[in-house]
Amino acid sequence: MPIREVADIQELKSLVGQEVGVGDWLEITQERINQFAAATSDHQWIHEDVERCRRESPFGATIAHGYLTLSLIPYLTQSALAFRQPVRMGINYGSNKVRFTSPVPAGSRIRARMTPLEVSDVTGGWQVRWQVTVEIEDKDKPACVAEVISRLYAA
Repeated sequence: MPIREVADIQELKSLVGQEVGVGDWLEITQERINQFAAATSDHQWIHEDVERCRRESPFGATIAHGYLTLSLIPYLTQSALAFRQPVRMGINYGSNKVRFTSPVPAGSRIRARMTPLEVSDVTGGWQVRWQVTVEIEDKDKPACVAEVISRLYAA
């Protein structure tokens, strides 16, 4: 999908409550899942043991860690929305609510949908509370619904 450009923070404030962007699809490979398992020391078989998952898992395949899906939100959203107003930096400020509503089988593709819920001024910039829905291609139920907070600092 084409990236949505927002002129400035004032325009973003006018879009509160409306979906403002849909990101590009990203394939969740077994290699990515294995790398996340290694980085977090979360080696549960449902993530790494392909053969056992084929035999025993209700999902029929290995699945991504929920926190892998959550950690990809910054990447998934960068292909959805851009500001023409210069921003010196953006930081992840936190999350208010996160739900992992459907597993992401290895080989699936995911993307993010973004809706600003609140935009407020903070010293040196703005704080944006977003609803981000991470959907799975060809599935009715999303992988993750998260309310995340970012801070954008003026250039």
